[in-house]
Amino acid sequence: MGKTDEAGQGLTDRQKKWFASVQASLERDTGKTLAEWVEIVRRDCKETRPKARVDWLKANYGLGVNRCAHILGEAFPSELGWDDAAGLRAALWTDPAATAILQAIEAAASGFPGLVTGQRKGFTAWSAKVQFAAAKPVKGGTVSLGLALTPDASPRLAEPKNESWSERLKAKLMLASPAEVDDEVAALLKAAWDRS
Repeated sequence: MGKTDEAGQGLTDRQKKWFASVQASLERDTGKTLAEWVEIVRRDCKETRPKARVDWLKANYGLGVNRCAHILGEAFPSELGWDDAAGLRAALWTDPAATAILQAIEAAASGFPGLVTGQRKGFTAWSAKVQFAAAKPVKGGTVSLGLALTPDASPRLAEPKNESWSERLKAKLMLASPAEVDDEVAALLKAAWDRS
């Protein structure tokens, strides 16, 4: 998470401030700069998997997950892909049917003022001040669309289970074709955007 909007990651102003606060508090609270933490990880951590590296930092230095991610994002940026939004998107959206649904969602949201699109490893997110929607491909060419609404906003919505996107997204909609991104889905996206 060391890279921000300069790398094309589509961060809102609020997210940029949050990342800056993580970096500022790191030195204040630990007495070490980000560069010093990067040196420690590169020199001393023998782990090769991202989660194992996080566990190593937590166990040896008592750092929280956000600080670990920030340090590891700087130490090993190419492994996380934060500086390559297009690469993350291409790696995630490999199924043509799912990609067509993604494009329909993007078209439905394209006119929202202040829209910020962020590409993550496991999903594509849309934000204004905060995240209001996210989509990820599911097996069989379908797409799971998360929205910052409650499931009672539409009979088509369900409660999400074990999703990796923002906890603000309280409703989920499964989409099997671009045609299902209809006027109702556009209205649900707009309602979620209005709340962000």
